Amino acid sequence: MKRILVPVDFSEYSIEALKVAAQIARKNNCEIILLHLLELPHQSTDPFGNNNSIPEIIFFKNKAIEKLETLMDSPFLQGIEVLESIEFKKVDKGVVDASIKNDVDLIVMGSHGTSGFNELLVGSNTEKIVRYSEIPVLVIKKGVKEFKARNFVFTSDFSKETRKPFRKMLEFAKLFDSKLFLVTICTPASFKTTCATEKNMTDFVAHFDIKNYSTHIYNDTNIENGIINFAKSVNADLIGMCTHGRTGLAHFYNGSISEDLINHTSKPVITFKI
Repeated sequence: MKRILVPVDFSEYSIEALKVAAQIARKNNCEIILLHLLELPHQSTDPFGNNNSIPEIIFFKNKAIEKLETLMDSPFLQGIEVLESIEFKKVDKGVVDASIKNDVDLIVMGSHGTSGFNELLVGSNTEKIVRYSEIPVLVIKKGVKEFKARNFVFTSDFSKETRKPFRKMLEFAKLFDSKLFLVTICTPASFKTTCATEKNMTDFVAHFDIKNYSTHIYNDTNIENGIINFAKSVNADLIGMCTHGRTGLAHFYNGSISEDLINHTSKPVITFKI
């Protein structure tokens, strides 16, 4: 890992995400790109078009520069190479474009949990970023003082199409020397026999060189509850899952589980696109 992108709107939630990004960057000797997106009133595709006055644009940009420079002087960023970027773009497009342009390895974003997302990190923006990003997206909750991934739960149906994102997950887990808890959630709506599920997981894992892991089958009323309850049962530090770009936050199961999970769990969640 060489580069982490952190979109910031200067809210406490984006600052919490930046603190976690700093921990990851320090541990892996990589740099951070601080990205602030300016969506001006009545913004068109051209921020310098007729709908916006030059003084207004300069004012917002200068204020953003001041805040970014102050943020870059934060003690928790000392010793880390930090770059700043301001873009006149919609949030979702700006984040995805910046991740591609800067060859980013990880996007770290903030969320305040059960009541949805705040300010820049509005639910629809986060959903679009996860949907279109080819880069893993780590969503951090307020109050994560120390980021750990010792106990890393990865939930999947372990189908062939998840092999590519699974490899990315393994790379991330290796950075933190994680113990992997690989789990399939079974519900009344997605029932499979234990025998069939165990065989599926065994066949899947056989394609990879994994050492510190265990496989699990967990039954619950629905996928979201199953993930949350299983994660609690093993004292997970981090929850990982796959996402389908073509269906937004819906992943290997039917329904938009990722959005509900991110909103309702207090644990960090990382997504890998199929």
